[in-house]
Amino acid sequence: MMQNHFQFALALPEILLLVLTVAILIFDAFSKSKDRHLTFVFTLEALVAVAAVSAVQWSDGVAGTTFYGMFVVDPLAHFLKIASYIAVALTLVYGRQYAEEREMLLHGGELYTLALLALLGQMVMISAGNMLMVYLGVELMSFALYALIALRRENVKATESAMKYFVLGCLASGVLLYGISMIYGATGQLDLAAVADIIASGKVETLPLVFGVVFIVAGLAFKMGAVPFHMWLPDVYDGAPTAVTLIVAAAPKLAAFALTLRLLIESLHGLALDWQPMLLIMAVLSLAIGNFTAIAQTNFKRMLAYSTISHMGFVFLGLLSGVVENNPAATGQAYGAALFYMIIYVLTTLATFGLILLLSRKGFECEEISDLKGLNRRNPVLAGVLLLSMFSLTGIPPLAGFYAKLAVLQALVGAGHIALAVAAVMFSLVGAFYYLRIVKMAYFDEPEGAAVPLANGVLPHGLMSINGLALIVLGVMPGGLMALCVHAIETSLGF
Repeated sequence: MMQNHFQFALALPEILLLVLTVAILIFDAFSKSKDRHLTFVFTLEALVAVAAVSAVQWSDGVAGTTFYGMFVVDPLAHFLKIASYIAVALTLVYGRQYAEEREMLLHGGELYTLALLALLGQMVMISAGNMLMVYLGVELMSFALYALIALRRENVKATESAMKYFVLGCLASGVLLYGISMIYGATGQLDLAAVADIIASGKVETLPLVFGVVFIVAGLAFKMGAVPFHMWLPDVYDGAPTAVTLIVAAAPKLAAFALTLRLLIESLHGLALDWQPMLLIMAVLSLAIGNFTAIAQTNFKRMLAYSTISHMGFVFLGLLSGVVENNPAATGQAYGAALFYMIIYVLTTLATFGLILLLSRKGFECEEISDLKGLNRRNPVLAGVLLLSMFSLTGIPPLAGFYAKLAVLQALVGAGHIALAVAAVMFSLVGAFYYLRIVKMAYFDEPEGAAVPLANGVLPHGLMSINGLALIVLGVMPGGLMALCVHAIETSLGF
């Protein structure tokens, strides 16, 4: 009986998203100016529809490979795709008014359709089962992000950021592609599972494989924003319109993390002793440079960019601590801790950059740290969410960030990396300085200049409150999400 290599049902969320994106683009092209708000509504409805399909597939246990093994559907893919839908939806809700006031929508809904295309690229990355699919997903996401950053064509700062990101992104893609070519040259395979089998057999030349791993790790580190491949992050975060900054900062990190799991854990786990020292060096450098450089920042967005770099160091610590021989339980727990940390980081990033969007108004960008002075007197709810976000990023109990850090540190200690765990704690104490400085300004400093009324919007403010509440709930009761992360890792990745 001939095997069916084209099970389109497995890729139904991607197909549905593509069809809906094209439909939204056509509607927007022919709609009148007064109907343009419907583009935003249809975009949210498209995200809800795709999320419903993924949720049904996950609950029904839909899993497998299609397109000759190039596309993988498993619990990890379902989990990260649903998290990506939520991140994109919150980003668009938070950023809608910001985009409208700055005429970022140009002639219509380019912001929404490009965000959906970037999401499609992320979904392809999450489900990549072949190195060619990895590259296609990366490029689809990246080109949509390049266009989004340059959306305000009259803004010199945004255009410069887009050019920097484009040039460095192309370089990183080339490095990743070169690593893929070396892996293919050594194994004769592009399929991730087949590469893993060949490495496990030991019948392959090690030297070209190691060189390939070096280039692949470098490409992945660029997408994650880890030192020394972090140079694009502060400039892009600062130069891009804040609504686009949040698009770049949230969901793409989930896709990049999924790609790291697919390539390093699922495919190249047999070479773990070669890529583990690379992750160790990048993790320590990211923690050091990210935290110490963030102290000197006066721009809130640049401070959050360096904060991101330090948090990617924590994620790498979780990944490298999973290299434990003959102990699958400890390995799954370590990778699950890294996944949990990434989910909490994205949730907190949505809150912090969402706050900047809600505090910004037409003619005023809330970008400097000093703009947050006296926030508690103007809006206690947003000040409360800011406090929760900063405390979570610091790792103060009982917030979710504390448990995320604790889980990674436990994995480090369990793997015997005591010195690394101590270093991570010390760098976290450095990070506490600039996070608590934000809280001090919001609650104890006098506001600068005349108080300007904040924008009122029931939906974004309501979602922001839920976002902040989630940081408390997941900190007090993290067991469910942590178990879900570990289960997704153990049922999806072979190690």
